[in-house]
Amino acid sequence: MPRPTPAQATYGTLTVVFSTLAMLLLSQTTSGIGVAVITVAALGLGLLVAMTVPRPRPQPAPAPAVSPAARARVAPAARTATERVPVQRAAAPVLADSVREPAGP
Repeated sequence: MPRPTPAQATYGTLTVVFSTLAMLLLSQTTSGIGVAVITVAALGLGLLVAMTVPRPRPQPAPAPAVSPAARARVAPAARTATERVPVQRAAAPVLADSVREPAGP
């Protein structure tokens, strides 16, 4: 089970303290059983608050730096689309038979 963050511990503790005080003052109980019930209820509420505080997301590890020389040694299929070197294609040869003359009047 992961350890609670400082924010979770703080929110849970403050919830227990303030909810216990509020319930004792509002109920005006003087019996030991009433105080015990209020204490257990406040602890449960504090635990609920502490567990519902959002946990920080883990940051992804930075990618290791790769030199341009090492990047050039990577196989072309392993490169991503943004790293691919554009292929220059030669223009198709024009044959004399395939050239059309404009139609005359």
